[in-house]
Amino acid sequence: MKKNIRIGTRGSQLALYQAKKVKATLENLFPELQVELEIIKTKGDKILDVALSKIGDKGLFTKEIENALIDGSVDLAVHSLKDLPTTLPEGLKLGAVLERGEFRDALVSKDGKKLSELGAGDVVATSSLRRQAGLMKMNNQIIIKDIRGNVNSRLQKMEDGYCDAMIMAAAGLQRLGLEKYITEIIDPEIIVPAVSQGAIAIEIRMNDPEVELLMEKINHTETWNAITAERAFLAHLQGGCQVPLGCFSKVENGILTMNGFVASVDGSRFINETISGEISKGAELGVEMAEKMLGKGALEILSQIKSINKPTN
Repeated sequence: MKKNIRIGTRGSQLALYQAKKVKATLENLFPELQVELEIIKTKGDKILDVALSKIGDKGLFTKEIENALIDGSVDLAVHSLKDLPTTLPEGLKLGAVLERGEFRDALVSKDGKKLSELGAGDVVATSSLRRQAGLMKMNNQIIIKDIRGNVNSRLQKMEDGYCDAMIMAAAGLQRLGLEKYITEIIDPEIIVPAVSQGAIAIEIRMNDPEVELLMEKINHTETWNAITAERAFLAHLQGGCQVPLGCFSKVENGILTMNGFVASVDGSRFINETISGEISKGAELGVEMAEKMLGKGALEILSQIKSINKPTN
């Protein structure tokens, strides 16, 4: 058994929370284990003046950490699973996930307005085309502004008058002890969550049996089953975290039910689908749901979005 483990992580407050949670989980199960954190800056951390959809999402918040994992500088990489591409670099794999937190988005409103109370002239900030599509479908009179930066800097921007409200992942606010800023947890039927939102992922090297043994002990099976289906859906659509698509799932009595959507950025075209089946066939269910959407025109929507949002160099 390994005696020392190095975890690669981004340096944001939320990323460190997640890495420390993995660290604590490992140390509680394996008291003899020494776990250290290695902070690594990613491309997404360095470029803060360009919309995420214009940068490209292939490893935007993960590539540099994965490089450290490949060269042996770290033993594990901890990510928000929604940031992790479905195709991983050669030699790496998803090792485990912790129990999923809140998967829904949250509205943070300066004046306490609920989502249904926002109207013409209200400015809502988000860096996500998925959230933008949901907002525009609900009310196309709302003004959308892009916003970047960590959670605290975004909250400060709102207080300084940049926007009237923001849409953020509820789990991030909760994990940072910022629940008081949540005006409303948003119905996932209105703004469909990102694929695997709320799940903390641990990426590892292939053929590393000692680390794999650790992962077997901390992996949360129900969360793993759900995200397997969701990531299969995402992979089949060849989507990413910077296109307007998403899904959410629940497991009851061995049956997984998944709801997903693909939309145009302005919300004028909105394709949604629901599928249920045995949890053991999660990956097949994800592919089946994606195929149903492709049959309804999802490929045309995604191709058009990708042609507009070509990444900058």
